[in-house]
Amino acid sequence: MSSATSALNGATWSDGIATVTEAPLQGMITLRGAFSDAKVKKAATSVAGVDMPGQGQANCVETRGICWMSPDELLVLCPYDTVGTNIEKMQAVLGDQHSLCVDVSDARGVFDLSGPRAREVLAKLVPVDLAPDQFTFGMFRRTRMAQVPAAFWLHEDDTFRIICFRSQAQYVFDLLITAAQPGSDVNFF
Repeated sequence: MSSATSALNGATWSDGIATVTEAPLQGMITLRGAFSDAKVKKAATSVAGVDMPGQGQANCVETRGICWMSPDELLVLCPYDTVGTNIEKMQAVLGDQHSLCVDVSDARGVFDLSGPRAREVLAKLVPVDLAPDQFTFGMFRRTRMAQVPAAFWLHEDDTFRIICFRSQAQYVFDLLITAAQPGSDVNFF
């Protein structure tokens, strides 16, 4: 049996105005269903161990959390090695409720963009107002990063967590490095 590996085997780069690090393996479950149904909310919150976020929000603590993806889709985060068990728990809670739980962990690449200029680096790549008073802790965006779809949130102070498709992980890593080159400060924020 093969061992699970991340898309870029833990790649990291820190030679510029921000640090780009591939995050360790992260368990990710797509949950589709009606958020108005108590079973859907319970399935997500019981596995993630956090409260349900509002529209356009993420509620994440370390390797656990819930990200609002769309009006009927959540991304439930959990430790990588617990995904299978957590899907079983979610399906038991959901019962015959019209819903879908899918393990998408290995279909995604996950990066941390960190440092005092991380906000400035990301602002070069996404059509989102990242001013400190406009994009705050708990906010979540699903958008395009240059030519590819991506999602991100402020994971910690001065650290954005970015999720992309695994097949585009190298492109996103290179894109972040390019935007964080030494001397590329814009000094806008």
